[in-house]
Amino acid sequence: MKNLKSIVCALLVGITFSACGQTTKNAKTETFKVWGNCGMCKKTIEKAANNVKGVGTAVWDEDKKTMNLTYDSTLTNVATVQKAIAAVGYDTPLAKGDDKAYANLSECCQYDRKKE
Repeated sequence: MKNLKSIVCALLVGITFSACGQTTKNAKTETFKVWGNCGMCKKTIEKAANNVKGVGTAVWDEDKKTMNLTYDSTLTNVATVQKAIAAVGYDTPLAKGDDKAYANLSECCQYDRKKE
């Protein structure tokens, strides 16, 4: 049984590394600010980012208000991802959150917006 588990683990690690190796050449990692408040914000922000073609991972840190993004630079860029996040109501350094989408956020998700 231990041998079977070891073999399965070795196969999974090998598959993971070979899959990562195919995109490593074009992979970029960026960190940027995204304003929000809570766990519901986290789900919405990450979903918006992850729906952009070429995004590998998008993880928003609720405490730091930062997005850690890994993406394929031949398929997308940071500006496109930030626009997708803004479309669901959240401000980023490159894109102001859509006002209608912001107004439709749950009350707990309505963060203090910068005044322009």
